[in-house]
Amino acid sequence: MSLRLKEVTDSESETKIPRPFNSGRRQTLDLGNGSEIVYVPKFVPSDQAWTWFDFLNQRIPWTRPTIRVFGRSVLQPRDTCYVANPGLTTLTYSGYKPHAYTWDDFPPLKDILDAVHEALPGSSFNSLLLNRYKGGNDYVGWHSDDEKVYALNQEIASVSFGCERDFLLKKKPNKTSQRRNDEEPPAKKSKKSSVADSHSFVLKHGSLLVMRGYTQRDWMHSVPKRLKAEATRINLTFRHVIVD
Repeated sequence: MSLRLKEVTDSESETKIPRPFNSGRRQTLDLGNGSEIVYVPKFVPSDQAWTWFDFLNQRIPWTRPTIRVFGRSVLQPRDTCYVANPGLTTLTYSGYKPHAYTWDDFPPLKDILDAVHEALPGSSFNSLLLNRYKGGNDYVGWHSDDEKVYALNQEIASVSFGCERDFLLKKKPNKTSQRRNDEEPPAKKSKKSSVADSHSFVLKHGSLLVMRGYTQRDWMHSVPKRLKAEATRINLTFRHVIVD
């Protein structure tokens, strides 16, 4: 399956896009110990979501960096880009320091940010990590977003566009922070794991998934390889970098 892309002109990219309305029913999953997942499958109306997908796919300066995993240099298995407020602490993961673009560089991202803030009262996201999965072989391995620039109980809001992909959660064996592993695909679930120790979601086009509380401390997540996922998926993860 392939997705037909609509050409986006410079004039279109500069036009302010109306914010979406939150028409989807919220689903809340209590993970225990102060951790929670909120999922809104229809956060962005489909037509609006495709407009944003086209802009993101064609206008974002995507890069596929080389990262360090267990002492080896490997090519990250997905494209990425980073946007942040000026003056924030530099983000570093797996030995890679992405260049920080500003919100003014890509005006539609500000509209999506406004929509997320409106849907999540009290949130204050100041940075955004974008990922593009160009097919089923692109993935992100088991990891937690527990870099030191983020609070231990940070809230992360994830908006998805394009091809549906599985999002997996599994409980950490202990509360020690796990190192990011982008080299290995997610391993099969242990036979000893209980149902409560693992969860899965299908992240739909235009959906919103929020990780709250101590999810990054106690849980790991991944987007595994899927051979049947032939089309492109773009994911925006809004975060809050600690301000000194």
